[in-house]
Amino acid sequence: MVRRKAVRVLLLDPRGRVLLLHGSDPAVPGVTWWITPGGGIERGEDLRTAALRELAEELGPVDVELGPLVAYGTTGFSYQGQDFEQEQWFHLAWSSTTEVGLAVSGEQEHAQLLGARWWTLAELRATRETVYPAELAGLLERVSTGDPPDPPVRL
Repeated sequence: MVRRKAVRVLLLDPRGRVLLLHGSDPAVPGVTWWITPGGGIERGEDLRTAALRELAEELGPVDVELGPLVAYGTTGFSYQGQDFEQEQWFHLAWSSTTEVGLAVSGEQEHAQLLGARWWTLAELRATRETVYPAELAGLLERVSTGDPPDPPVRL
């Protein structure tokens, strides 16, 4: 079991939609999911620095206003046959543009990102696709009212 710390970003566009990345695991063909941008925190990084670095690695240059931490939690998952326990924090952020795409990255963890899409709250609630974290729709509803949780909520 690999234990790691990560930061995720709830990136909202001017219409209040959240950006999710479509991912897959080469060890489990045919299984896909949607996740918020983000990833592991590197040695010496604070959450803010890690969030901005991860956005740049996954999306390339993007104009982002990074806001407060709104949630945290621990999750377990498997990737390429390796089990992970991930302690993660979620930053709220806003983008003035909807023009985003996946960056070309040599990082192994980013190799299986298939696409990016902006989701409305209604689409999140209605989808049958797998979305992580499972509580994302409820969290998005809370932050979209202009009342982000303070202190951050546990997912």
